[in-house]
Formats: sequence, C-alpha cells, structure tokens
Amino acid sequence: MLFHKCGYACPPQCPADQTQRVAGGSGGRQRRYTVDLHCHVLTPEIERLVAGLPQKLAEGEAALKSMGGASVEHNNRVMLPEAWLKLTQLDERLRDMDAMGVDLQVVSPSPNQYYYWADQDLAGQIVRIQNEQIADLCAQHPQRLAGLGNVAMQHPGLAVQQLEYAVRQLGLRGVEISSSVNGAELADARFQPFWSKVEELGCLVFLHPLGTTLGERLNQYYLVNTIGQPLETTIALSHLIFGGVLDRHPGIKLVAAHGGGYLPSYIGRSNHAYHVRPEAGMPRRTPAEYLKQIWFDSLVYEPQALRQLIEQVGVTQVVIGTDYPFDMGAYDVHGLINTLTELSEEERQQILSGNALRALGMPALTVGMPRQE
Repeated sequence: MLFHKCGYACPPQCPADQTQRVAGGSGGRQRRYTVDLHCHVLTPEIERLVAGLPQKLAEGEAALKSMGGASVEHNNRVMLPEAWLKLTQLDERLRDMDAMGVDLQVVSPSPNQYYYWADQDLAGQIVRIQNEQIADLCAQHPQRLAGLGNVAMQHPGLAVQQLEYAVRQLGLRGVEISSSVNGAELADARFQPFWSKVEELGCLVFLHPLGTTLGERLNQYYLVNTIGQPLETTIALSHLIFGGVLDRHPGIKLVAAHGGGYLPSYIGRSNHAYHVRPEAGMPRRTPAEYLKQIWFDSLVYEPQALRQLIEQVGVTQVVIGTDYPFDMGAYDVHGLINTLTELSEEERQQILSGNALRALGMPALTVGMPRQE
C-alpha cells in the first residue's frame, strides 16, 4: 500500500506522488505487536437496501450544504473511489495491515452507515446485516481482525437488544456510536438503558462522530471534517461528563476518536467552570479526572500533540487509531510513536497494543515481546 510519506511534517499542497511504503516505521529491524482500534468497514448490501429511499436521496443535497461543492466533488472523484476497495475487500485490508505493521485491526462501521433516520423495522435490518457481516469478517481471520458493531441509537430499546446480540451471540467486542442522535445528546435520559447494558456487558463503545451540527458555517475548506468532527467529540464527551453518565456508570469502557477532539487539550477550562459555575458542578469529580477512565486514539498527527495527550490523560489511556482507510487518517503509527523518545519500551508497547487489548477485554498474550520483521 502507498501512503503519504510526509506525515506530520507535510508541507502545504504537497505533490500527490510524494508517497512511500510504510512498514511499521521500523526500517525493517524490529517492531512491536500493534493494534489499530480506529478502522472502518462498509457493507455494500446496506447501500442496496436503502437505495432509492427519500432519506438516502436527500444525502446529496445535505452534503452540499454541510461541506460545500469543492469537498463533495473531491470526495466523489478521489477519496471515496480510493477508499472503496479497502472498505469492502478483505485482501486489500490484510495487505495494507502488513504494509503498516498492524497485527490486529478493530473494524467498525463506516459512520455514513449509521442511518439513524431509519424506522424501527429498517433499522433492525440494517444493523443485523452490518453486524453479521463484521462478525463474519472477523471469523475468517480471528488473529488479524476484531469487530465493533452498529446499534440503532434512534430506537433505544432496540439498540439494547442489538447490543446484547452483537456481544453475546456474534462475539463482537462492542459497538460504534455517533456523537449525538438526531439532535439528542448521548447523556439524554432516553439512552440510560443503553449505557446500563454497556456496563453490564463490559463491552467497548467507540465514540465516532458523523459530520457536525454546526451546519453551513463549516461548508468550506473541508472544515466539516477538519474541525467539525473533533468538536463533535468534544461536545459529546462533555455531555457524558457533566451529565453524570460516567458517574452513574463508572464501568463504561469508552474510546474517543480523533484524540478526544479538543477536550483533553483545554480541559482546564472545564475544570474552571466546574468550580465557579453552579450548573456545571454536578459531576462528583473535576472533569479532568474523568479523562483517566476514557481511552483516546492517537489520531492527533503531530508528536507534540501526542505528548500533550499522554500528559493529560495518562499513557495507559492512549490507543493506536489510524482512521483506515480515509484520507484524514495517519498511517505511520510506528514512526509517530518512535519520535517520543522519552517513552520507555513498556510505555510504547502499552500504546501500540496493551491498552487496546485491555479496553477490548482481550488477553495480552501476544504483547510480551517485540516482533521481528
């Protein structure tokens, strides 16, 4: 697989042919067992199922309003065609994993297939097809793939049933959800049964937004994704903290995409509000303390940003996440980790796999020693 070689040092308007093969950033010497917790898969059967429905047909106009014509055109002409094979073809995925030095991918739905607008019957079909396909992929290569499913969060009672089926019957490690559900925050009382079931099952929830609620303010320069998605994660995590969800369910295992958005880097402002504003003083602890019970992926691009994330949340709470196979992903994870020379060998291994395996409830039996190329 060819990846953009510049990584976090990429200059403006870098030529498209400036690519190289990435093999775990190890230079062919030695690399460590690596788990990528932020990877997506798309289910073509679902696209055939929803094709022609009014809500699906409306996506084109909505995309133009939310991201603008230039981004829609580039996505349709370049990004989506390049990602399609990797989203749908297992052989492509396995080759790319080898090129990146990734031993285990945790695959989760492409967020455009949440389809939270679906009624209960259609939502039941969508989630069943999607989760069973993900489970089947993982069963084909259990040493290389683990799965997170989808749930119909717009129908909380159904979501609870789907969650239990996904974990207990299909063997998935948890589910992926968006940052809000048709305008409802994740701390809304209607989702209380979902969070209770998550805690009961001990499964993982991967928080990954789809777009942004800021509307047309971000419809230029790909701001809808560049700043919109991290902001959505910031808002969702803040609601879970200030809304008391993490107090009521301290056993929830939650992973936040895109490094948790902007919350970890500006948590001091949340702490300040907690102390001076009565309406922000409901949590039992300061907001910063809740970051220690959330996992955050490494998709922050630059070494200093990753250093700051580790400093704020702790080395035990950071996992590898590439956003495979989209163009906003960062794929030389070993190169990035190797820039943090202050980390011990044990700390590097925690970030590369140990933390993820703990979050997934998987045994760390393959983590003990570095692997030879």
